[in-house]
Amino acid sequence: MSQFQIHQQLLLDCHRLGRFELCHLLLHKNASVSWFILVPEIDGADDLLGLPDNVINLTMAEAKKVARFIKSGLGFQKINFATIGNVVPQLHLHIIGRRQDDCCWPAPVWGNLLEVSNYSAARIGTVKDILIRDYSLKVV
Repeated sequence: MSQFQIHQQLLLDCHRLGRFELCHLLLHKNASVSWFILVPEIDGADDLLGLPDNVINLTMAEAKKVARFIKSGLGFQKINFATIGNVVPQLHLHIIGRRQDDCCWPAPVWGNLLEVSNYSAARIGTVKDILIRDYSLKVV
């Protein structure tokens, strides 16, 4: 039995926040936009639409939790959602809060996120605490 591992590039680009039932939740290190990444714990998965329906449904339910947090907890009106996988082949879902006043609007964040801003440890802790308390995130 193999030990599941999150792709090294995702670990370099993100803070690990915790895990839902199926997916690990990461927060992109660049705080210029609120950019979360879900990584389903499925060895060898590279395409969301190739998964069994029950796995797709659970993955999407967890993505909806993150989207609700971004809208309700962080006050964003718009969510960008993608499963691109051109650079990192491991299946991962991008869930990004967008506002008309963000640094990339209205363009997509990919290739347009020129501004760099870092999260403080306190801010990461606050985000994690809310997700644990209100959205069933588990610390791993």
